[in-house]
Order: sequence, then C-alpha cells, then structure tokens
Amino acid sequence: MNEYFLLPLASLPFPNINPILVQIGPLAVHWYGIGYIVGILFAWWYAKRLAANPKLWPDGVLPMKPEDLDDFIVWAAIGVVLGGRTGYVLFYDLARYIAHPLDIFAVWQGGMSFHGGLLGVILAMTLFSMKRGIRTWSLFDVVAAGVPVGLGLVRVANFINSELWGRPTDVPWAIEFPNGGPFTRHPSQLYEALLEGLVLFVVLRILTHSRLKLKTPRFVGGAFICGYGLSRILVEFFREPDQQLGYLLGTNWLTMGMILSTPMVLAGIWAMATAKPVTQAQPQVT
Repeated sequence: MNEYFLLPLASLPFPNINPILVQIGPLAVHWYGIGYIVGILFAWWYAKRLAANPKLWPDGVLPMKPEDLDDFIVWAAIGVVLGGRTGYVLFYDLARYIAHPLDIFAVWQGGMSFHGGLLGVILAMTLFSMKRGIRTWSLFDVVAAGVPVGLGLVRVANFINSELWGRPTDVPWAIEFPNGGPFTRHPSQLYEALLEGLVLFVVLRILTHSRLKLKTPRFVGGAFICGYGLSRILVEFFREPDQQLGYLLGTNWLTMGMILSTPMVLAGIWAMATAKPVTQAQPQVT
C-alpha cells in the first residue's frame, strides 16, 4: 500500500453525472437499466437484420423467421436477468446472500454477473431453438453479433455509477472516483466499454459481413465468447477486485473475473476451430 501514497494528486475530474436519468415520484429510471434495455433491443434489431440477409447464409437460405426473434427477445431478457443475478449471488457474494436471502430479490441494489447472464441466455437459446426447430448455433451466432453494444453501454453506466473502478495508478488519464478513496485510479469501466463493446462489435461485424462466417455455424459465437474472455482477462489486470473477494489463491493479481473468463477463451477457441461451413443448406423454417 505504501506506493499508493506516492501517486500524484492531479487527475482527470470525475464527471458526476446523475446515475438516475429520470425520476417521477418513487419511480426512477437509472442509466444502468437503460444500458440493459437498449442493449437487448439493439441485439434483437441487429439479429433480425442479419437473419433476413440471404447473402450472409449458405445458399441464401434464411435460418429462421423474423417473428422467431420477436418471440425470443422475451426469452433473452429473462435469461439475462435470472442468469445474471444468480451468477452474481453464486460467484461473487454467496456468504452475504446466505445470511440475507431476501436480498437476492433486491435487484435495484445492483449485482449482476455477465458470466451468469451468458449462461442464462445460452440456456434460453438452446430451449427456444429446440422448440422452434432452428439450428441452435445459428441463433447463437446472430444474437452474439449484436451483444457487444449492450456490454459497452452497461460498462459506461458502471462508470457513471462510480462502481467497478480500477486499481490505483498515476497514468495521465487517471480519475479520482468519489467513492474510490484518496487514490487516482484506472477508469477500467471505460477500458471494458472499449474492448468488450466497440472493438468486439467491429471484429464480429467483419466476420459476419466481410468473412461471411455466418455460413460457418458457431464461428461467430465462438469469436464472441473468446473475444469477451480475452478482453475481460486483460482489463482485470487494471480493475480493482470485488472487495468481498479480493485477490484469489494468495496472489496479488488473480481475480474471480479471470477465473470465470478463462473457460470462455478455451470454449471460444474450440468453437472456432471445430466450426465447419454448411455446404448444402437445408431450410430451417417453412
């Protein structure tokens, strides 16, 4: 800790944006919630555009009906919320919720896990595709292609909320967060917004439209999983670990985010390495 006292006093000013966008009586609309809603709606809209473009699919055969994605958005929202909350409870603060089980339902207090939300959506996609007779990996591919936009928006909301900030640093763009102690810190939320949001979206856009990888089921989904995992592991070196967990296994660098993201990288590499083009597509819908 001694080196922290050597950090400079100068830093970029924290913008102090109100975390609440609109409040009418007891009803408050938070930027955090807006990030989730806009992200889900964008992923739905973008997936419909991908699924309706015959140039992107083998032999021009569309993989699903537009109304399939209209129905799936409800499944996706449920998977994100239930999976994200369950993942946070199990992975990040289990002792607290065992002691206070009713707090599990207090979602307005925050506490969502991307890894849990991903598992929830994967389960929703699997069940939905089986019910509708859609190729599961193709559904995963079109949904994954638009998800980075929502990830980026939610990370910006984390920054507005002054939460999940980075480790102390003396870089010129360091910020002294109002609840981050007397240290200048990495704005790690913005690092994640850039990598998990903008960069990952551009990479997937190149794969879908320039490399035509939607013709190779599970390649785009694998690239998303691997890309997110790598981005998260990298940013974890700059992000302050959750206070209730700290660093793991007696180290001063290993975090829960790294542990949960490593299997994602491996799974994503496997998905891309084993993906095979569909040479003669069969209609997935009638």
